[in-house]
Amino acid sequence: MGIFFHLLPYGFILQAIAIVHFIRRRPDGFWLWIIILGGGLGALVYIVAEVIPDLGLLRGSFRFFPRWQRIREVEALVQQNPSAGNYEELGGLYLDNGDFARARECFDRAISARTDSPDPFYRRALAELALQDFAAAAADLQRVVSQDANYDIHRAAGLLAYACWRIGKTEEADALFARVTQVSTSTEIQYYYASFLASQGRTAEARQWVDRILAKKRSLPGFQRRRERPWFRRTASLARQLARAGGASAPAL
Repeated sequence: MGIFFHLLPYGFILQAIAIVHFIRRRPDGFWLWIIILGGGLGALVYIVAEVIPDLGLLRGSFRFFPRWQRIREVEALVQQNPSAGNYEELGGLYLDNGDFARARECFDRAISARTDSPDPFYRRALAELALQDFAAAAADLQRVVSQDANYDIHRAAGLLAYACWRIGKTEEADALFARVTQVSTSTEIQYYYASFLASQGRTAEARQWVDRILAKKRSLPGFQRRRERPWFRRTASLARQLARAGGASAPAL
């Protein structure tokens, strides 16, 4: 019993770590019961099975301070040499850091200096999408796709379809989505297409894409499931919405 009482606080710590990770990453729901009912041992099992494999996805978080250091260095550099390349690097750092307004400003500066590469237009579009400026994003993505229809493994074309939908160009969005989803296996783009179909009242088609995405979840290796987890979670939410709208049960996860 003495050993048990000595280990008890560590069990609570393990449970706290496991619950925080569960809330942030949202793996399969049965894990929550294992964490709560299994105590420290259940939390330890969860950490081994879910937290440790997720560490590879958190490398960007571990580089948070080096990235800030590099941002400061490049900010100083552009004061001395405001070249397009330096502004592109700074914009990319801001984009990775979630500072989308500053990222957009940097890509504006880079594009004002040169327009021979689609990359700054694409990255500016990513910042514009995050800022919900869909009209500007559509214009930038249209330029990128006109130069290279397959840019970023068809993601640029898929995001263009999404931006067109959000600004009310539904016919153009429909045609783009239909074309891109024939060649792209991106869960992100498939989810956007399913959401688009649902918004247009094409519920049966939306359900087909939802089922397709969730079936893919079961077939992917573990590391890919973890990487795609946010999109699977959104798809599951869309499945429940479609089920409520159609009076059917939601697809099993």
